[in-house]
Amino acid sequence: MPPKVIGCQCRFVAIVLVLLLALNAPSSALAQDQGSSTDDKKALLDRIDRLERALAAVQAQLNAMQGKPSASVVAAAPSVPAAAPAVNQPAAAPQEPATAQVAPPRVAPDTNPGSTTPSSAGVYPTAVANQTIGENQPTTAEQAQHRWFERKPGRDLSFYTHGGEITAYGNLDVSFDVVTKGIGGLRDSNGLGPVGNMGWLEDLSTNLSFVGVRGTQATGINNLNFIYQLETQIEISAAPGIQQSNSEEQNTVQGTLFTRNSYIGLGDKRWGAFLFGKSDAPYKQSTARLNPFVGMEGDNAVIMGNTGGDNRVEFGTRLDHSLWYSSPNLHGYEFNILFSPGQNRSNDSDNLAAGEPDCTGGDNPGDGADLPDACNDGSWSDAVSASVSYTKEPLYITAAYERHMKVNRQSDLTALYATPVPADYTGPVNYNSYNVPISYYNADVADEDAGKVGIQYGFFNKKTVVSAEVETLHRYVPYYLEFQNERQRLGSWLAFTQALSSADSLSIGWAAAYRTPGDPGQHNSSFVQAPLGFAGDLYGGRGVNNKSDMYTAVYRHRIGDGLTAYTNWAATFNDQFAHYDLGAGGHGVKTDGHDAFDAVGNEFSDPHLWAGGRLKGVSVGMEKRF
Repeated sequence: MPPKVIGCQCRFVAIVLVLLLALNAPSSALAQDQGSSTDDKKALLDRIDRLERALAAVQAQLNAMQGKPSASVVAAAPSVPAAAPAVNQPAAAPQEPATAQVAPPRVAPDTNPGSTTPSSAGVYPTAVANQTIGENQPTTAEQAQHRWFERKPGRDLSFYTHGGEITAYGNLDVSFDVVTKGIGGLRDSNGLGPVGNMGWLEDLSTNLSFVGVRGTQATGINNLNFIYQLETQIEISAAPGIQQSNSEEQNTVQGTLFTRNSYIGLGDKRWGAFLFGKSDAPYKQSTARLNPFVGMEGDNAVIMGNTGGDNRVEFGTRLDHSLWYSSPNLHGYEFNILFSPGQNRSNDSDNLAAGEPDCTGGDNPGDGADLPDACNDGSWSDAVSASVSYTKEPLYITAAYERHMKVNRQSDLTALYATPVPADYTGPVNYNSYNVPISYYNADVADEDAGKVGIQYGFFNKKTVVSAEVETLHRYVPYYLEFQNERQRLGSWLAFTQALSSADSLSIGWAAAYRTPGDPGQHNSSFVQAPLGFAGDLYGGRGVNNKSDMYTAVYRHRIGDGLTAYTNWAATFNDQFAHYDLGAGGHGVKTDGHDAFDAVGNEFSDPHLWAGGRLKGVSVGMEKRF
């Protein structure tokens, strides 16, 4: 029954009761003396007072249902002098009542689909996606009712502009971590162990923190809107600057303006959006909601999309200088396709992409002793990425594919074939200046691709959410290079999230990386002489045990709107030849298998990467999303 009808009925009942009491009072007064008449009047007044209080309580409930302040709140509000009318001030346009916004069900943290991807999904994933393609674009008539930069009703930090709107958003996340590399007991071929403290170490980490603005603006061409997003990384616990360690060096400055997903484009709610800029690729975004550990030590990017076990996550990355199309929701189906031109004049992708500070895929030319000094440690040329999904809550299904062209990994070979030609060698010299067989060297520039399928289902009104993903990675090198190919394998992910209360949840995850065709070998895992190599040119071997498993769990507690505290435990158990880490993806401080040998991070360094580590970590953190 409508609230207005309920209110009228309540008032009618109260009035009838008062009249009955009033009619009864005089008749009793005629039968009583003057003293008892006074008592009856007093009792009548008490009854009327109680009825008025009951009526006020009913009215307060009705006001609450209609979103109006109660009388007590209005009475308690401080009085503000009315402002004098401005001279020649036009009359303000009448305000239309705001449309009531229905919030999604209040469920425990990260049991709400899309809540793990604040960069692309915001507070309400569907609302933000619709805004991006113009679904919520105000009409001209609606704009006339709002002032410039007037706050838009709702939870989002959105404001009206002339012909559009703009929304500010962000994610702030800092954790205190205690982590061990778990390689202290390992030994190399000389019987020596890792250098430095390989045990438990504390750190403060800024994780996946950023602020940004996104908005729409009417173009005046039918329903076509100009859309934009500008997003930058925030460093809370560390100073902004270039990223450098004894195994990598980058020129990209983190914490400066617009280092993250930023774009402009045109969109229509009927046809979708065409965008230009840089963004997490569709391949990455397609399964983001399946990962309740985004930005944590146990982020599934430790293994999923990570071809070699390092920190770069080649198939879970942001692609610069890209253009892409994002479709509208077509009866539950959505698809996205992206193309990123290589912008590389070199035929083997060993140059910096035009206009970029780093090699495509990360790192500087020659960092970590990668010789020769070039983009030869995973740099690629063109890239394509696509995804398709079907959503009918609580069911979500997706499939995605991504391909990188001309991926240059020649530094894997220059590190392997590092032994000088013996002085007494009289055979044919079929080697370049780095002692690598020329045919091998030229062939180690090849395409790489990845494909995956994922599914998520929420049980018991989404209080129990189960996610699963299977992935295949492939590197297209000739058969004679398979002996060192660690970039080709299968991977799997399984996650479970349970709401413990309206403010608490527990998530558990397991990621597995399976064996690769070959292994180039690391500091402590090179035992086999390389084909066509000299004594000392050693690699890991064919079909060796380089499988890895990562287990993780997180307990979350919602403190307030968008504010969550969490405790995350994660462990990566590498088999003898594997070297997967912790924190790959969005976690600020990453823990890998490098020891403390050689602090120089450029081409003169000689980092030691130890395979077979048992990495473990515990984090306690706080996250604020808006």
